[in-house]
This record gives sequence, structure tokens and C-alpha cells, in this order.
Amino acid sequence: MRILILLLVLLTGFSTAAAGEKEDPANPVCVIKTDMGDIHIELFSKEAPETVGNFIGLARGQKEFTEIATGKKAKRPYYDGLIFHRVIKNFMIQGGCPKGDGTGGPGYKFKDEINADDLGLGKLKVFQPNGKTHPYLMIRSQKDFNATVLFPLYEKMGVQSQEQFEARKQEVQQRIKNLTLKECYENKGYRYDDTRKSHPPVRGVIAMANSGPNTNGSQFFINLADTPWLAGKHTVFGKVIQGMDVVDNIGGVPVSQGSRPEKGVRILSIGLVN
Repeated sequence: MRILILLLVLLTGFSTAAAGEKEDPANPVCVIKTDMGDIHIELFSKEAPETVGNFIGLARGQKEFTEIATGKKAKRPYYDGLIFHRVIKNFMIQGGCPKGDGTGGPGYKFKDEINADDLGLGKLKVFQPNGKTHPYLMIRSQKDFNATVLFPLYEKMGVQSQEQFEARKQEVQQRIKNLTLKECYENKGYRYDDTRKSHPPVRGVIAMANSGPNTNGSQFFINLADTPWLAGKHTVFGKVIQGMDVVDNIGGVPVSQGSRPEKGVRILSIGLVN
């Protein structure tokens, strides 16, 4: 009998570990019900209160949004019936678009909730000791470098002509040499909040999809892998604590052009369980 009890305890412990534990007992948990299974997510309500509030409000039909088809205001469970419209194996699954193609939203946008220092971005330099740009910037050409680093820095410094550049050339070079990823992103319009904690975009987290700084709406993605190059650009507002196998299965469905699943994986509902 004692051995049997021990086995049950061990099995129960294994089940709990596999499902994952909440980081904070006070955090709410939601269930994304899909036609491939359920995904339980702990929501980081202290770290990203506006983001979590928006997600829950849309999911429960408590937050007003604009209908794509009619342009009229509505209140209903927003996510019910939507699909995961973008699926990239070993990267992420993305949903929350009412048009089903990644171009739709609720008719409004809201700010990011990210602490860049908490993510270490204030310590990472744009230029590495080997003279190459940091891999998180994903710079592959001079055009990429100009758009990501140079032109935003010029704008920040008020350099608007070749004459101004020549007059401040040494200053510009020094700024580029000392530039951190945090400063680089801030030059591109990102604004950070150092008053609360941020979670890195690792495997299993849920984060807001966007088209740039402060352009959050209804679209979200769940990571299938660690994506450190996304740190500082997307608000992480929760993590999967049960059902990661479902996320992985969705991530493995056949896709067509544009990473769109050949057979839509549908969100049946999103609801709070506590």
C-alpha cells in the first residue's frame, strides 16, 4: 500500500510539472479552447495589466470593438470562431485577426508594456567586439543598417543634411559605437517602462503581435521556441501552463503560402477558469 501511495504521489508530481506551475498564485488563468484541444495560460496581470485587461475584455465580450464587416461598434466574445491564421513551425502560432489574414484588428491600438532593462537590452551593444552588428537586429545589408540604426539615430540627433553630418561626424561615430539595443529601439519609437517586470519571449509564452511600437490590438502569438530577437518589441503577457502539446500540434499543421494553415485551426472560445 505504501509503495502504491508513493507511486501515486510521484505520478501526480510528474503531471503537475508537465502541466507547469503558475508564477504567481494571484494571476488569472484562461483556457483557449481550439478544435485541436485546450491551452491553459497564466496571464501576467501585474506585469502587463492593460494588455491582459484588453485580452480578457475582448475574450469575454466586455470590451467594445469595431466590426470589420459593418464598421459598427460591438460587444461580444471577440475571439470565438477566429483561426490561427499564421503558423510557422519551430517559431510561433498567431491568431486574433477577424479577417483571418493578419491585417485585421479591433479598430483601436494601445501601448506596449515592456521593461527593456529587465530584459537586458540596455547592456547589449549594437556593435559586437568582432565589428559585426548584434544578431538580434537581424541586419543583412547596408539598407537594413540604415533603416534600423543609422537613419533613426540621425533623426534623434537632429542631423538633417550632409553638412550637419560632416560637422558632427565624430559625435555620430561615437554614438553608434556606444549604442545599445535599448537605445536603438527607442530611436525607432519604442517606449519602455522600468516600473514593472518583463518576461523574455521564450518557448511557451503568449505575446502581442503588432506592426511596430504601440500598435497592439487583438492579435497575439504563442512561441514554439525561444525568440530573443523579439525582446523589447512585443509585450509578453502570459505563458502556457498546460496544453503545450496542443500548441506544438498546431505548430505542425500543413501550411500554404503566407504560412496560412491549409485547414484552419479554430479558436472555439477563450474563458477564465480562475
